[in-house]
Amino acid sequence: VCRQWGVTPPISLAEPTEDEKRVDEALVKELHSQNTFESDQESRTREKVLALVQSLVKEFVRRVSLRNGMSESLAQAAGGKIFTFGSYRLGVNQPGADIDTLCVVPKHVSREDFFDVFEPLLKSREEVTVCAGVPDAYVPIIKTTISGIEIDFLVARLALATIPDDLELLDNNLLKNLDERCVRSLNGSRVTDEILRVVPNVHVFRNSLRCIKLWAQRRAIYSNVNGFLGGVAWAMLVARICQLYPKENGGAIITKFFTILYQWKWPHPVLLKEIEDGPLKVRVWNPKIYPSDRAHRMPIITPAYPSMCSTHNVGPSTQEVMRLEFKRGMDILDGIHKGTTPWSTLFEKHEFFGKYKHYIQIVASGQTAESHKKWSGAVESKIRQLVNKLELVDGIELAHPFVKGFGEVFVCLNDEEVQAAAEYNPSNEVRERSKKVEEYEGKDEKDGVHRVFVSTFYIGLAIQPRNPETNEKRTLNLTYPTNEFMKLTKLWDQFVDGEMKIFVKNIKSASLPDVVFEGGQRASKKKKKRQSTAVDETGETANDANKRQRADNGPTEPAQPAGVAAADAAPTALAETATAAPST
Repeated sequence: VCRQWGVTPPISLAEPTEDEKRVDEALVKELHSQNTFESDQESRTREKVLALVQSLVKEFVRRVSLRNGMSESLAQAAGGKIFTFGSYRLGVNQPGADIDTLCVVPKHVSREDFFDVFEPLLKSREEVTVCAGVPDAYVPIIKTTISGIEIDFLVARLALATIPDDLELLDNNLLKNLDERCVRSLNGSRVTDEILRVVPNVHVFRNSLRCIKLWAQRRAIYSNVNGFLGGVAWAMLVARICQLYPKENGGAIITKFFTILYQWKWPHPVLLKEIEDGPLKVRVWNPKIYPSDRAHRMPIITPAYPSMCSTHNVGPSTQEVMRLEFKRGMDILDGIHKGTTPWSTLFEKHEFFGKYKHYIQIVASGQTAESHKKWSGAVESKIRQLVNKLELVDGIELAHPFVKGFGEVFVCLNDEEVQAAAEYNPSNEVRERSKKVEEYEGKDEKDGVHRVFVSTFYIGLAIQPRNPETNEKRTLNLTYPTNEFMKLTKLWDQFVDGEMKIFVKNIKSASLPDVVFEGGQRASKKKKKRQSTAVDETGETANDANKRQRADNGPTEPAQPAGVAAADAAPTALAETATAAPST
């Protein structure tokens, strides 16, 4: 009887073929050339920093213990321990990446102590160059830079008198008597550790995940907040494919990854293990009980109790964008196996800003760096709601959000320039002046210098083509969704009217600002011809069936019929006119 990883038996226990070994060697070589591995020196620096952090956490607990009236010996014994999670714990962190770190403390140390005692302790160290606490965040956090390494600290307070050095977080009973925020803080570490426990070969998993992480970042589909997948969800997808092919190498896992996920029968969930019951009166993902869980389009379920859906933000448009990217990946891997395509093709940059004729541009502006950072973050967190509303507009096939915003600072010398910059209509003179950072350094409003902080975000619109019978121009009225979005953003509890501004505009591709191309080339203005591919009634091309054979006769879990044909985002398929709400 073969061992089972996950919720079904393996699809295949075959060892890698010679072709798969060749493909895997080429993948590892490409990952090195793409700079996805950090240097030995950086690894050693991280280890030293984490050793320092461990000692600081113990000192933090000792100080709070003494303040609570404990003796020196009891204060020393109270302990405290750090647990890394995320990409660093998974072993796939890229050079310069931050380290997600959980500080586990005993019951007499409060969350207030974390910010009142630990944060000042960090700031007192000369190795710490950045230290900023965010106590009101959904998961309270202290963001730091220590010896050049960025570390994000979370805290969890266990119902224990002491935290020993050998503490592990596997036991579900540790979650008893904790508040919801502590359970959330612990969840990141518990999920990461559980993923590593349920994969058959950690080395293969790591190489495969490095590949998928780089691919998702380059293709602009790596973002939980914008309705795509975050790091944990991508890790779980890779882990599931590893479970289905426990003896394969990384190159083969990537091949199966694209083929299986292109076919996956969503909303059938991706599970790494059976969902557990536990000791808490907390909600566990269950679509049979909860209507909101039934609404999840691409459920990928965390393996640690309490199990949650890591992909609840995915909507129709972002799901379709990812489906097309799985198809692209499948086609490229077919070429890699044939020897006609290099791995570098898989990692080519997205074409988002050359893909559509119409874009929604969201402009968030403010007057100070600190308040604008929070304001732009609040706006970005709501963009998904605008996408949801745009998807309901008759004539819009796809509302494709870009995964990040673009920040700029404009130096203005009068009120007229300030207003224009806040609306993201600065003159060329203001743009040129704003590049001269050193000339205006140290100058502020008393010197007649006003800085306007602006962040812009983008949604690409794929519009249904004209009716061939009438050939009438299509006009889209986007006033309602954009007005509703602006109202929603202004309901933010820290919104300051007059200081913080929001504008929503419909712009054509020719009007996209240079900043979005990030030093790259603006797309050619030649009119693209519609690409046509022979597609059958299931949406599958003639070659797709052959490529699916790479999944060894398909997964035992339901395979995804290709479904409807993809929304065509070619410029010729887009609307001639679209009106957005008046900017306010």
